[in-house]
Amino acid sequence: MNNWKLNLIVLWFGNFLVMAGMTMIIPFLPLYIQQLGITDPGKVAFWSGIVFAGNFVTSFIFQPIWGKLADRHGRKVMLLRSGFGMALVMVLMGFAGNVWHLFLLRMLNGTISGFVPAAVALMSTTTPREKIGFSMGTLQSGGTAGSILGPFIGGLLAEWVGFRPIFYITGTLLFFASMLAMIVVKEKFDASKAAKLPNVSVVAGLKELGKIPQLTSLFTVTFLIQFSMLSSMPLIPLFVQHLHGEGQMLAFFAGLVGSITGFSNMIASPLLGRLGDRIGQEKVLGLSLIGAAVMFIPQALVQNVWQLFAARFMLGMFMGGLLPSVNALIRKYTPDGMESRSYSFNSSFLALGNMIGPVVGGALSGLITIRGIFLIATVMLIANAVWVRKTLIRRSPVAGQGS
Repeated sequence: MNNWKLNLIVLWFGNFLVMAGMTMIIPFLPLYIQQLGITDPGKVAFWSGIVFAGNFVTSFIFQPIWGKLADRHGRKVMLLRSGFGMALVMVLMGFAGNVWHLFLLRMLNGTISGFVPAAVALMSTTTPREKIGFSMGTLQSGGTAGSILGPFIGGLLAEWVGFRPIFYITGTLLFFASMLAMIVVKEKFDASKAAKLPNVSVVAGLKELGKIPQLTSLFTVTFLIQFSMLSSMPLIPLFVQHLHGEGQMLAFFAGLVGSITGFSNMIASPLLGRLGDRIGQEKVLGLSLIGAAVMFIPQALVQNVWQLFAARFMLGMFMGGLLPSVNALIRKYTPDGMESRSYSFNSSFLALGNMIGPVVGGALSGLITIRGIFLIATVMLIANAVWVRKTLIRRSPVAGQGS
């Protein structure tokens, strides 16, 4: 088997386990916080949000630093640093004595994270150019599958073994995934060549990459995608409750609607990635943005849960062409030797969208309801598609970059 294919298989499972581990705590996080001594319902809700967001805050800050080091010392080294580091921190979360311990460990986890962008950067530099879209789409499906199944697995394990053992199990799985990557994943990295490159700071690197208009556009597109998608996500269970009422199986329907987008995304990502290899990633990105924008409109008009289910399934199909296309295009426009840094900056913009989207959506929901937020997402994604057409589709590729 070609090295890039073997890398893709191993890193697919690595992405799956990392994202599953990150989302596995969602179903029982408030209950675990109660177990740590916080009993007031208001304080439990407050700490649940703070603890969950802590990971994204430090991730946003530190991703570019790890990206710079990856370009100088190799992507595989950063991959293993993150994998083994998160395995240890995850186990320590199971020993948390109070909520402050858990909060600080979540922030530490975000600080040392970076497995996914390192995996993307490694695959982008080892995959043949004509297969890059398929590679990025398949890799994305691994992370998406982990995000979908993580809460489900976490909920089941919480019933079977309790809260603390889940952290031990997750840490152990991350350790073995990192060991597998260390043994199997191959990277052709010329350390002597990388050492000769100018040792520019993180800020200087951002300024240098910012001079490439296509990359600036892609970073912003990533932020707007996540902002648009996440602005309504925390409100979906309440919307399902509004549509379904307080009857039986409410939790089941809320989980079903929440996960179906991820399932269709997982299916579509490799297919749209392969299509992008044939017709161009810029076109797939533009069409996916328009399709996702259109699919938010019926969500604002639905009258029952099954209509919402169908609309969100179709939304996931178009979402499958968004981030994989962005990742393939970043490789296309990034100068050689700066791939990891470029992907890390993009990961920071993604984390920023993950942080700000739910906050703004929650704040606006009291004024315009979730139906209005769906329509705002439509407008933002259409504007995004227009920008992609102007900055990417109409521009010719930069010669000599991303070879």
